[in-house]
Amino acid sequence: MSRVDTAWLRMDNDVNLMMIVGVWLLQPGITYEALAERVSDKLLKYGRFKQKVVEDSMGASWVDDEDFDVGHHIVKHTLKRRRGQSERAALQEFVGDLSMQPLDPARPLWQFHLIDGYEGGSALIARVHHCIADGIALISVMLSITDGGMDPPERRARKADEDTDRDWLTDAVVKPFTDLTTKAIGMYGSGVAKSMEVLANPYQPLFGSMDMARTGYQVVSDVASMALMPDDSATQLKGKPIGKKTVAWGEPLALDHVKAVGKALNCSVNDVLLACVAGAIGEYLRDRGEDPDGKEIRAMVPVNLRPLEKAYQLGNRFGLVPLVLPIGISNPIERVYAVRARMNELKGSYQPVLAFAVLSVAGLLIKPVQDALLNMFAKKATAVMTNVPGPAKPLKFCGSTLRQTMFWVPQSGDIGMGVSILSYGGGVQFGLITDEKLCPKPQQIIDRFEPEFEKLLMVTLMLPWGEAA
Repeated sequence: MSRVDTAWLRMDNDVNLMMIVGVWLLQPGITYEALAERVSDKLLKYGRFKQKVVEDSMGASWVDDEDFDVGHHIVKHTLKRRRGQSERAALQEFVGDLSMQPLDPARPLWQFHLIDGYEGGSALIARVHHCIADGIALISVMLSITDGGMDPPERRARKADEDTDRDWLTDAVVKPFTDLTTKAIGMYGSGVAKSMEVLANPYQPLFGSMDMARTGYQVVSDVASMALMPDDSATQLKGKPIGKKTVAWGEPLALDHVKAVGKALNCSVNDVLLACVAGAIGEYLRDRGEDPDGKEIRAMVPVNLRPLEKAYQLGNRFGLVPLVLPIGISNPIERVYAVRARMNELKGSYQPVLAFAVLSVAGLLIKPVQDALLNMFAKKATAVMTNVPGPAKPLKFCGSTLRQTMFWVPQSGDIGMGVSILSYGGGVQFGLITDEKLCPKPQQIIDRFEPEFEKLLMVTLMLPWGEAA
């Protein structure tokens, strides 16, 4: 297992599990037998889904599960509802509970949960440990198991695969730190040079826990752009989680409308969507008696570092950048331009590569030292946020229409909020997963996204026609 994947494997704690959780809503419903057949025919062509994890003193390895049984990984449920509880609320509660149920470490680290009869169709919940793959890779996998999906390319011999990984690490991590790039970022410490050498040889062991600890902490101390950031603003959304999760999602917004607003304001679709996120969080805090004026919070945003055509190779190949969300700005136009300015500051940033380097080194460390190293991310941020573009047209799965899909990213350390933005089938929707102590009713934030967008839309319609904002 690569060092980055090992870091994600060991990142589980008592308040956050490193699972990517997704929901598919299908119409009409599908049968357990059809799902099992599709998984066997399509998903298991990715060898990783038949392998379990074996840890030792040197790290972790993928090992074929000799007792693999697809029945252990597909579970059928009947959705239980309390008196007066809607189907959606019951499903959200069930997904929240599943997000904190550990996967069986003696088996491959994934599971599907099928709920028949949900809103006249089926609900399919997927849980995949982050050590298997990142979100971009899993989107590729999930597309491949839909009707007409393409099988993954045939694998070459293991040595060829290892060489491919080594070449990728050199291109994505080592080369950006050479020559002028090193000087431009202001990286002069010997610890960084040593760490890059380690990353360039991912199969060369680094012995000695003290040596590993010094290497890891040197990376952090030398990366001043990340380590010297002040801790995030104190709000109700930041604190010590209790480890009980709640999820929420809303109905999609028309993507064409979002694009039109972005074009009128000379902003990107992302600028518009993130401004809505910031506005919704700010209004939520105001309604709960907290004044967010003048406050900003950070969200750690994953940035893909792999060629999309190689997403089938699985594993984790992404970095992280800290995005500032201006939750204290009430004016929707002012807020969207503030978001645009912050997004522009990140363009050309090397922080994703730096974060990848930190994760790579963290995979070498004993867990207590790794936890201390990765706590840096938790102190600097209130949320983890990801924005994934999905297919523009609805997909079919086992003959049924995939009418709605949503997923939630895991949060590391003591971060208690995950924000997901997903475009699919001509719409774009928001999802939240929160710790019950820090945000007991995330649906109240979700319900504010559309009104925030409506504010932007109304102001846009009032602009002079034919003129740029």
